[in-house]
Amino acid sequence: MMEWAKTLCLVLWAFTVNSTADEYRDRALSLMADTPLIDGHNDLPWQMRNLFNNQLNTVDLHELNTTHTNIPKIKAGHLSAQFWAAYVPCDTQNKDAVRQTLEQIDVIHRMCHKYPDDFKFAASSQDIMEAFQLNKTASLIGVEGGHSIDSSLGTLRTMYQLGVRYLTLTHSCNTPWADNWLVDTGSEPVQHNGLSEFGKRVIWEMNRIGMLIDLAHVSEAVMKQVLEISKAPVIFSHSSAYSICKHKRNVPDDVLREVKNKKGIVMVNFYNDYVTCQKTAKISDVADHFDHIKKVADASIIGFGGDYDGVTRVPEGLEDVSKYPDLVAELLRRNWSDEEVRDALGRNLLRVFREVEAVRDSLNGLKADDEPIPLKEVQNPCRTDYGYSEKSSSTRTQSFYALVLVLTLIITLF
Repeated sequence: MMEWAKTLCLVLWAFTVNSTADEYRDRALSLMADTPLIDGHNDLPWQMRNLFNNQLNTVDLHELNTTHTNIPKIKAGHLSAQFWAAYVPCDTQNKDAVRQTLEQIDVIHRMCHKYPDDFKFAASSQDIMEAFQLNKTASLIGVEGGHSIDSSLGTLRTMYQLGVRYLTLTHSCNTPWADNWLVDTGSEPVQHNGLSEFGKRVIWEMNRIGMLIDLAHVSEAVMKQVLEISKAPVIFSHSSAYSICKHKRNVPDDVLREVKNKKGIVMVNFYNDYVTCQKTAKISDVADHFDHIKKVADASIIGFGGDYDGVTRVPEGLEDVSKYPDLVAELLRRNWSDEEVRDALGRNLLRVFREVEAVRDSLNGLKADDEPIPLKEVQNPCRTDYGYSEKSSSTRTQSFYALVLVLTLIITLF
Protein backbone atom coordinates (compact mmCIF):
# COMPACT_ATOMS: atom_id res chain seq x y z
CA MET A 1 0.00 0.00 0.00
CA MET A 2 2.81 2.39 0.90
CA GLU A 3 4.58 1.77 -2.42
CA TRP A 4 1.36 2.47 -4.31
CA ALA A 5 0.92 5.74 -2.43
CA LYS A 6 4.50 6.81 -3.20
CA THR A 7 4.00 6.05 -6.87
CA LEU A 8 0.79 8.06 -6.93
CA CYS A 9 2.53 11.02 -5.28
CA LEU A 10 5.32 10.92 -7.83
CA VAL A 11 2.84 10.80 -10.71
CA LEU A 12 0.87 13.74 -9.28
CA TRP A 13 4.10 15.70 -8.70
CA ALA A 14 5.29 15.10 -12.27
CA PHE A 15 1.87 16.09 -13.62
CA THR A 16 1.94 19.30 -11.58
CA VAL A 17 5.45 20.21 -12.75
CA ASN A 18 4.59 19.54 -16.38
CA SER A 19 1.33 21.48 -16.09
CA THR A 20 3.18 24.44 -14.59
CA ALA A 21 5.84 24.35 -17.30
CA ASP A 22 3.13 24.21 -19.96
CA GLU A 23 1.38 27.14 -18.31
CA TYR A 24 4.52 29.33 -18.49
CA ARG A 25 5.13 28.37 -22.10
CA ASP A 26 1.52 29.05 -23.01
CA ARG A 27 1.80 32.49 -21.40
CA ALA A 28 5.02 33.09 -23.30
CA LEU A 29 3.39 32.25 -26.62
CA SER A 30 0.44 34.45 -25.80
CA LEU A 31 2.70 37.41 -25.08
CA MET A 32 4.71 36.77 -28.24
CA ALA A 33 1.48 36.80 -30.23
CA ASP A 34 0.70 40.40 -29.26
CA THR A 35 4.23 41.84 -28.95
CA PRO A 36 6.94 41.36 -31.59
CA LEU A 37 10.09 39.55 -30.53
CA ILE A 38 12.96 41.65 -31.92
CA ASP A 39 16.45 40.14 -31.86
CA GLY A 40 19.44 42.46 -32.16
CA HIS A 41 21.98 40.26 -33.90
CA ASN A 42 22.04 37.20 -36.14
CA ASP A 43 24.92 36.16 -38.40
CA LEU A 44 23.04 34.02 -40.91
CA PRO A 45 24.26 36.32 -43.75
CA TRP A 46 27.85 35.46 -42.83
CA GLN A 47 26.97 31.78 -43.01
CA MET A 48 25.63 32.42 -46.51
CA ARG A 49 29.07 33.68 -47.46
CA ASN A 50 31.00 31.12 -45.45
CA LEU A 51 29.03 28.10 -46.67
CA PHE A 52 27.80 29.17 -50.11
CA ASN A 53 29.89 32.22 -51.12
CA ASN A 54 26.61 34.19 -51.08
CA GLN A 55 25.12 32.03 -53.84
CA LEU A 56 21.58 32.06 -52.48
CA ASN A 57 20.34 30.23 -55.57
CA THR A 58 22.08 27.11 -54.30
CA VAL A 59 20.44 27.05 -50.87
CA ASP A 60 16.90 26.65 -49.56
CA LEU A 61 16.35 28.34 -46.19
CA HIS A 62 13.34 26.10 -45.65
CA GLU A 63 15.57 23.02 -45.76
CA LEU A 64 18.97 24.22 -44.50
CA ASN A 65 19.82 22.38 -41.27
CA THR A 66 23.51 23.14 -40.67
CA THR A 67 22.81 26.54 -39.12
CA HIS A 68 21.09 27.86 -36.00
CA THR A 69 18.68 29.72 -38.26
CA ASN A 70 16.29 28.65 -40.99
CA ILE A 71 12.72 29.60 -41.84
CA PRO A 72 10.96 26.75 -39.97
CA LYS A 73 13.05 27.52 -36.85
CA ILE A 74 12.21 31.23 -37.18
CA LYS A 75 8.51 30.37 -37.31
CA ALA A 76 8.77 28.01 -34.33
CA GLY A 77 10.67 30.65 -32.37
CA HIS A 78 8.10 33.36 -33.12
CA LEU A 79 10.93 35.64 -34.24
CA SER A 80 9.09 38.73 -35.44
CA ALA A 81 12.02 41.00 -36.30
CA GLN A 82 15.71 40.37 -36.82
CA PHE A 83 18.68 42.66 -37.26
CA TRP A 84 20.77 40.63 -39.72
CA ALA A 85 24.49 41.33 -39.35
CA ALA A 86 26.36 42.59 -42.41
CA TYR A 87 29.67 41.38 -40.98
CA VAL A 88 33.08 41.05 -42.59
CA PRO A 89 36.24 40.07 -40.67
CA CYS A 90 38.77 42.53 -39.34
CA ASP A 91 41.45 41.36 -41.78
CA THR A 92 39.49 43.12 -44.55
CA GLN A 93 40.33 46.46 -42.93
CA ASN A 94 42.40 48.70 -45.23
CA LYS A 95 41.70 46.23 -48.04
CA ASP A 96 38.26 45.33 -49.36
CA ALA A 97 36.05 45.81 -46.29
CA VAL A 98 33.65 48.18 -48.03
CA ARG A 99 33.14 45.89 -51.04
CA GLN A 100 32.60 42.83 -48.88
CA THR A 101 30.20 44.70 -46.61
CA LEU A 102 28.19 45.85 -49.62
CA GLU A 103 27.99 42.21 -50.70
CA GLN A 104 26.62 41.27 -47.26
CA ILE A 105 24.05 44.05 -47.47
CA ASP A 106 23.12 42.70 -50.89
CA VAL A 107 22.66 39.15 -49.62
CA ILE A 108 20.27 40.36 -46.90
CA HIS A 109 18.17 42.18 -49.50
CA ARG A 110 18.20 39.06 -51.68
CA MET A 111 17.04 36.92 -48.75
CA CYS A 112 13.99 39.15 -48.49
CA HIS A 113 13.38 39.02 -52.23
CA LYS A 114 13.73 35.24 -52.40
CA TYR A 115 11.37 34.58 -49.47
CA PRO A 116 8.71 37.33 -49.67
CA ASP A 117 6.15 35.22 -47.82
CA ASP A 118 8.47 34.92 -44.82
CA PHE A 119 10.66 38.05 -44.71
CA LYS A 120 9.81 41.73 -45.14
CA PHE A 121 12.63 44.22 -45.44
CA ALA A 122 12.40 46.88 -42.72
CA ALA A 123 14.18 50.20 -42.25
CA SER A 124 12.05 51.89 -39.57
CA SER A 125 10.16 51.23 -36.37
CA GLN A 126 6.93 51.46 -38.34
CA ASP A 127 8.18 48.85 -40.82
CA ILE A 128 8.68 46.41 -37.93
CA MET A 129 5.08 46.77 -36.81
CA GLU A 130 3.76 46.47 -40.36
CA ALA A 131 5.68 43.22 -40.86
CA PHE A 132 4.35 41.95 -37.53
CA GLN A 133 0.78 42.58 -38.65
CA LEU A 134 1.51 40.61 -41.84
CA ASN A 135 2.99 37.71 -39.82
CA LYS A 136 6.35 38.14 -41.56
CA THR A 137 9.81 38.53 -40.00
CA ALA A 138 10.90 42.14 -40.30
CA SER A 139 14.42 42.04 -41.68
CA LEU A 140 16.74 44.88 -40.74
CA ILE A 141 20.44 45.40 -41.42
CA GLY A 142 23.18 46.12 -38.90
CA VAL A 143 26.78 46.59 -40.05
CA GLU A 144 29.05 44.89 -37.52
CA GLY A 145 32.31 46.82 -37.32
CA GLY A 146 33.44 50.37 -38.02
CA HIS A 147 36.15 49.06 -40.33
CA SER A 148 33.33 48.47 -42.82
CA ILE A 149 32.96 52.21 -43.53
CA ASP A 150 36.73 52.70 -44.13
CA SER A 151 36.77 55.91 -42.04
CA SER A 152 34.37 57.59 -44.48
CA LEU A 153 31.25 59.50 -43.49
CA GLY A 154 30.16 59.34 -47.12
CA THR A 155 30.29 55.55 -46.95
CA LEU A 156 28.32 55.65 -43.69
CA ARG A 157 25.60 57.73 -45.32
CA THR A 158 25.53 55.53 -48.41
CA MET A 159 25.05 52.42 -46.28
CA TYR A 160 22.17 54.15 -44.52
CA GLN A 161 20.59 54.80 -47.91
CA LEU A 162 20.95 51.06 -48.62
CA GLY A 163 18.91 50.29 -45.52
CA VAL A 164 21.55 49.86 -42.79
CA ARG A 165 20.07 50.92 -39.47
CA TYR A 166 22.85 50.30 -37.00
CA LEU A 167 26.62 50.39 -37.03
CA THR A 168 28.65 48.50 -34.42
CA LEU A 169 31.48 50.99 -33.91
CA THR A 170 34.18 48.32 -33.83
CA HIS A 171 34.46 44.60 -34.16
CA SER A 172 37.44 42.93 -32.45
CA CYS A 173 39.95 45.38 -33.91
CA ASN A 174 40.68 49.05 -33.50
CA THR A 175 39.69 51.40 -36.29
CA PRO A 176 41.53 54.66 -37.05
CA TRP A 177 38.96 56.39 -34.83
CA ALA A 178 37.77 53.98 -32.08
CA ASP A 179 39.22 51.38 -29.68
CA ASN A 180 37.75 47.89 -29.44
CA TRP A 181 37.10 45.70 -26.39
CA LEU A 182 40.43 43.88 -26.66
CA VAL A 183 42.31 46.95 -25.42
CA ASP A 184 40.63 46.35 -22.04
CA THR A 185 42.22 42.89 -21.91
CA GLY A 186 45.68 44.27 -22.66
CA SER A 187 45.99 42.12 -25.78
CA GLU A 188 45.78 45.15 -28.08
CA PRO A 189 47.25 48.61 -27.54
CA VAL A 190 45.12 51.62 -26.67
CA GLN A 191 45.18 53.91 -29.69
CA HIS A 192 42.63 56.63 -29.03
CA ASN A 193 41.75 56.46 -25.33
CA GLY A 194 38.27 55.70 -26.60
CA LEU A 195 37.21 57.81 -29.55
CA SER A 196 39.35 60.08 -31.68
CA GLU A 197 38.00 63.49 -32.70
CA PHE A 198 36.87 61.94 -35.97
CA GLY A 199 35.21 59.16 -33.98
CA LYS A 200 33.10 61.74 -32.15
CA ARG A 201 32.05 63.15 -35.51
CA VAL A 202 30.97 59.65 -36.57
CA ILE A 203 28.65 59.58 -33.54
CA TRP A 204 27.11 62.95 -34.34
CA GLU A 205 26.63 62.07 -38.00
CA MET A 206 24.90 58.84 -36.98
CA ASN A 207 22.61 60.94 -34.77
CA ARG A 208 21.91 63.27 -37.70
CA ILE A 209 20.97 60.56 -40.19
CA GLY A 210 19.08 58.37 -37.71
CA MET A 211 21.39 55.37 -37.45
CA LEU A 212 21.42 53.36 -34.23
CA ILE A 213 24.79 53.39 -32.45
CA ASP A 214 25.81 49.88 -31.37
CA LEU A 215 28.36 49.61 -28.55
CA ALA A 216 28.83 45.84 -28.60
CA HIS A 217 32.57 45.10 -29.13
CA VAL A 218 33.88 48.53 -28.11
CA SER A 219 36.18 49.40 -25.20
CA GLU A 220 34.74 50.61 -21.93
CA ALA A 221 36.12 54.08 -22.63
CA VAL A 222 34.22 54.21 -25.91
CA MET A 223 31.04 53.06 -24.16
CA LYS A 224 31.23 55.91 -21.66
CA GLN A 225 32.21 58.58 -24.20
CA VAL A 226 29.37 57.67 -26.56
CA LEU A 227 26.85 57.58 -23.74
CA GLU A 228 27.99 61.10 -22.84
CA ILE A 229 28.04 62.71 -26.27
CA SER A 230 25.30 60.97 -28.26
CA LYS A 231 22.11 62.94 -28.67
CA ALA A 232 20.12 59.71 -29.05
CA PRO A 233 19.80 56.47 -27.07
CA VAL A 234 22.30 53.71 -27.88
CA ILE A 235 22.14 49.94 -28.15
CA PHE A 236 24.29 46.97 -27.26
CA SER A 237 23.04 44.61 -29.96
CA HIS A 238 24.57 41.44 -28.49
CA SER A 239 26.24 41.85 -25.08
CA SER A 240 25.57 40.50 -21.60
CA ALA A 241 26.22 41.49 -17.97
CA TYR A 242 29.86 41.73 -16.86
CA SER A 243 29.04 41.08 -13.20
CA ILE A 244 27.62 37.66 -14.10
CA CYS A 245 30.41 36.72 -16.52
CA LYS A 246 33.56 38.83 -16.29
CA HIS A 247 34.32 38.94 -19.99
CA LYS A 248 35.29 42.29 -21.49
CA ARG A 249 32.66 41.86 -24.23
CA ASN A 250 30.04 42.29 -21.53
CA VAL A 251 28.64 45.47 -19.96
CA PRO A 252 29.77 46.63 -16.48
CA ASP A 253 27.18 47.71 -13.91
CA ASP A 254 28.08 51.40 -14.02
CA VAL A 255 27.60 51.38 -17.78
CA LEU A 256 24.26 49.57 -17.38
CA ARG A 257 23.12 52.46 -15.19
CA GLU A 258 24.26 54.98 -17.78
CA VAL A 259 22.35 53.05 -20.47
CA LYS A 260 19.30 53.40 -18.24
CA ASN A 261 19.90 57.14 -17.92
CA LYS A 262 20.28 57.38 -21.70
CA LYS A 263 17.12 55.29 -22.22
CA GLY A 264 19.05 52.79 -24.32
CA ILE A 265 19.00 48.99 -24.47
CA VAL A 266 21.28 46.00 -23.80
CA MET A 267 20.29 42.97 -25.88
CA VAL A 268 21.51 39.86 -24.09
CA ASN A 269 23.97 37.59 -25.93
CA PHE A 270 23.58 33.78 -25.77
CA TYR A 271 27.21 32.82 -26.48
CA ASN A 272 28.35 30.46 -23.71
CA ASP A 273 31.68 32.25 -23.31
CA TYR A 274 29.82 35.50 -22.51
CA VAL A 275 27.08 33.81 -20.48
CA THR A 276 29.10 31.68 -18.02
CA CYS A 277 32.70 32.43 -19.09
CA GLN A 278 32.90 28.69 -19.72
CA LYS A 279 32.36 26.34 -22.65
CA THR A 280 28.96 25.21 -21.39
CA ALA A 281 25.84 27.03 -20.25
CA LYS A 282 22.14 26.44 -19.65
CA ILE A 283 19.05 28.47 -20.43
CA SER A 284 18.84 29.43 -16.75
CA ASP A 285 22.31 31.02 -17.00
CA VAL A 286 21.07 33.33 -19.76
CA ALA A 287 18.06 34.24 -17.63
CA ASP A 288 20.50 35.19 -14.85
CA HIS A 289 21.80 37.98 -17.11
CA PHE A 290 18.26 39.23 -17.71
CA ASP A 291 17.64 39.22 -13.95
CA HIS A 292 20.87 41.04 -13.18
CA ILE A 293 20.33 43.80 -15.74
CA LYS A 294 16.78 44.23 -14.46
CA LYS A 295 18.06 44.50 -10.88
CA VAL A 296 20.92 46.92 -11.60
CA ALA A 297 19.12 49.10 -14.12
CA ASP A 298 15.58 48.17 -15.11
CA ALA A 299 13.55 45.86 -17.32
CA SER A 300 13.13 48.86 -19.61
CA ILE A 301 16.69 48.51 -20.99
CA ILE A 302 16.68 44.77 -21.75
CA GLY A 303 16.33 42.96 -25.06
CA PHE A 304 17.31 39.77 -26.89
CA GLY A 305 20.56 39.59 -28.87
CA GLY A 306 21.16 35.90 -29.43
CA ASP A 307 24.19 36.10 -31.77
CA TYR A 308 22.99 32.92 -33.47
CA ASP A 309 25.13 31.68 -36.36
CA GLY A 310 27.95 33.92 -35.22
CA VAL A 311 29.07 31.74 -32.32
CA THR A 312 30.20 28.15 -31.91
CA ARG A 313 28.62 27.37 -28.54
CA VAL A 314 25.09 28.12 -27.31
CA PRO A 315 23.37 27.10 -24.07
CA GLU A 316 21.52 23.88 -23.46
CA GLY A 317 17.89 24.73 -24.12
CA LEU A 318 18.75 27.53 -26.56
CA GLU A 319 20.18 25.40 -29.35
CA ASP A 320 18.71 27.49 -32.18
CA VAL A 321 16.27 30.30 -32.94
CA SER A 322 13.26 28.06 -32.35
CA LYS A 323 13.94 28.14 -28.61
CA TYR A 324 13.09 31.78 -27.78
CA PRO A 325 9.70 30.85 -26.23
CA ASP A 326 11.48 28.65 -23.69
CA LEU A 327 13.62 31.59 -22.53
CA VAL A 328 10.53 33.78 -22.26
CA ALA A 329 8.86 31.03 -20.22
CA GLU A 330 11.91 30.93 -17.92
CA LEU A 331 11.58 34.67 -17.29
CA LEU A 332 7.90 34.22 -16.45
CA ARG A 333 8.82 31.38 -14.10
CA ARG A 334 11.09 33.89 -12.34
CA ASN A 335 8.13 36.17 -11.74
CA TRP A 336 8.71 38.64 -14.53
CA SER A 337 5.45 40.45 -15.12
CA ASP A 338 3.71 40.36 -18.49
CA GLU A 339 4.55 44.03 -19.02
CA GLU A 340 8.25 43.47 -18.26
CA VAL A 341 8.34 40.58 -20.72
CA ARG A 342 6.62 42.67 -23.40
CA ASP A 343 9.25 45.37 -22.88
CA ALA A 344 12.11 42.89 -23.28
CA LEU A 345 10.51 41.19 -26.27
CA GLY A 346 10.31 44.28 -28.41
CA ARG A 347 8.84 47.39 -26.84
CA ASN A 348 12.21 48.53 -25.52
CA LEU A 349 13.89 48.31 -28.91
CA LEU A 350 10.93 50.01 -30.60
CA ARG A 351 11.12 52.86 -28.08
CA VAL A 352 14.85 53.31 -28.71
CA PHE A 353 14.36 53.15 -32.48
CA ARG A 354 11.58 55.75 -32.38
CA GLU A 355 13.68 58.08 -30.27
CA VAL A 356 16.61 57.75 -32.69
CA GLU A 357 14.21 58.60 -35.51
CA ALA A 358 12.89 61.58 -33.51
CA VAL A 359 16.43 62.89 -32.95
CA ARG A 360 17.09 62.51 -36.70
CA ASP A 361 13.99 64.52 -37.47
CA SER A 362 14.95 67.23 -34.97
CA LEU A 363 18.35 67.59 -36.68
CA ASN A 364 16.87 67.75 -40.16
CA GLY A 365 18.18 71.27 -40.77
CA LEU A 366 21.83 70.35 -40.20
CA LYS A 367 24.10 69.85 -43.19
CA ALA A 368 25.96 66.58 -43.72
CA ASP A 369 29.45 66.47 -42.24
CA ASP A 370 31.62 66.28 -45.34
CA GLU A 371 35.04 66.94 -43.81
CA PRO A 372 37.17 63.82 -44.36
CA ILE A 373 39.27 62.16 -41.71
CA PRO A 374 42.79 63.68 -41.54
CA LEU A 375 45.01 61.92 -44.05
CA LYS A 376 47.72 61.19 -41.50
CA GLU A 377 45.23 59.07 -39.51
CA VAL A 378 44.47 56.70 -42.38
CA GLN A 379 47.44 56.76 -44.77
CA ASN A 380 48.69 53.34 -45.76
CA PRO A 381 50.11 51.73 -48.93
CA CYS A 382 46.65 50.52 -50.01
CA ARG A 383 44.99 53.94 -49.80
CA THR A 384 45.11 56.76 -52.34
CA ASP A 385 44.89 60.41 -51.33
CA TYR A 386 42.81 62.05 -54.06
CA GLY A 387 41.28 65.31 -52.87
CA TYR A 388 43.69 65.92 -50.00
CA SER A 389 45.86 69.03 -50.34
CA GLU A 390 48.74 67.30 -48.57
CA LYS A 391 50.17 64.11 -50.03
CA SER A 392 50.74 60.91 -48.13
CA SER A 393 54.13 59.34 -47.62
CA SER A 394 52.89 56.32 -49.58
CA THR A 395 52.25 58.55 -52.62
CA ARG A 396 55.72 60.09 -52.37
CA THR A 397 57.24 56.63 -52.06
CA GLN A 398 55.38 55.41 -55.12
CA SER A 399 56.56 58.48 -57.09
CA PHE A 400 60.13 57.88 -55.97
CA TYR A 401 60.06 54.26 -57.14
CA ALA A 402 58.57 55.34 -60.47
CA LEU A 403 61.43 57.82 -60.94
CA VAL A 404 64.02 55.19 -60.06
CA LEU A 405 62.46 52.82 -62.62
CA VAL A 406 62.60 55.45 -65.37
CA LEU A 407 66.25 56.33 -64.58
CA THR A 408 67.17 52.62 -64.59
CA LEU A 409 65.61 52.16 -68.01
CA ILE A 410 67.48 55.20 -69.38
CA ILE A 411 70.80 53.93 -68.04
CA THR A 412 70.12 50.47 -69.48
CA LEU A 413 69.30 51.87 -72.94
CA PHE A 414 72.40 54.04 -73.12
